[in-house]
Amino acid sequence: MATFTKRLLSGSTDGRPILVAATGSPGTAIHTAVAGTTSFDEVWLYAACATTGSNAILTVEYGGTTSPNDNIKLALTGTQGLSLMVPGAVLNNSSIVRAYANTGSIVNVVGWVHRIAQ
Repeated sequence: MATFTKRLLSGSTDGRPILVAATGSPGTAIHTAVAGTTSFDEVWLYAACATTGSNAILTVEYGGTTSPNDNIKLALTGTQGLSLMVPGAVLNNSSIVRAYANTGSIVNVVGWVHRIAQ
């Protein structure tokens, strides 16, 4: 039977927001998935502008840096609060989730993973 464990993003310190400093690929590291191919990380990510009044285009590189195959894009406004970026998509095999924005250090990413072990 599979077990589910809620875990912090590996790029986060104590569950705090991850500031996206990168403005191009490869982006700021957000999470590295579980090693191997028998377990999975179900990834949940939310993003928001860290400063009100600032707008940004955020690109999440999901598992790789090949454009456009690995890219998820979202337009953010400074006053909209948290926006769902990744709704529980799965990764494994030490794949890395990264993010970059058109302006550095104005977007925060928060979230968690459900680690599913077989």
